[in-house]
Amino acid sequence: MKKLLVAVFMLLTMGAFAQQTQIALLKYRGGGDWYANPTSLPNLVKFCNQELHTDLNPNVATVEAGSPDIFNYPFVHMTGHGNVTFDKAECDNLRNYLLAGGFLHIDDNYGMKDFVMPQMQKVFPELEWVELPYSHEIFKEPYAFPNGLPKIHEHDLKTPQAFAMIYEGRLICLFTYECDLGDGWEDQRVHKDSDEVRLKALRMGANIIQYVFTQ
Repeated sequence: MKKLLVAVFMLLTMGAFAQQTQIALLKYRGGGDWYANPTSLPNLVKFCNQELHTDLNPNVATVEAGSPDIFNYPFVHMTGHGNVTFDKAECDNLRNYLLAGGFLHIDDNYGMKDFVMPQMQKVFPELEWVELPYSHEIFKEPYAFPNGLPKIHEHDLKTPQAFAMIYEGRLICLFTYECDLGDGWEDQRVHKDSDEVRLKALRMGANIIQYVFTQ
């Protein structure tokens, strides 16, 4: 079964199916605002389709952590402020999804770290979070970020960090912390970021998309 699911993900990312590959936003329990940054993912998809010549579906789906529908989406994004809770069924579903070839990108909109990192260790108790060095491939192509994640919004005067869960050599979950990429992907009117700042955020997002679909 797992081999079959991996094959499905490979076909999706190579464009072997007639329909466009679709990415999704993760809906979770616990009280955190999983629905934050509503314009961010559509803008990232548009940027990748224009600049990387991807063929992603412009309509972003919403999927629950415990839903079998999650297997339809090779890339799932998670964001918000504050509390996150996964029960055993959701942990099992997320684990199976990620082992089958899926990918979870968690972008801290502010205040998620103390909640989401322990919850993900319930999903993979045998794994530890590791910080990606600036030399990691995800910071190199197609856009160079020699100093790692760009700083989009300031909160606690901390340096942005990229934490990852890696299973048998494959990066399966990325947690972008203290940078607020999703805010930079939003429509300019929302946060009134400069074009330069928004471009940095979108380019870093494009690096993540390309890395996921080619690693």
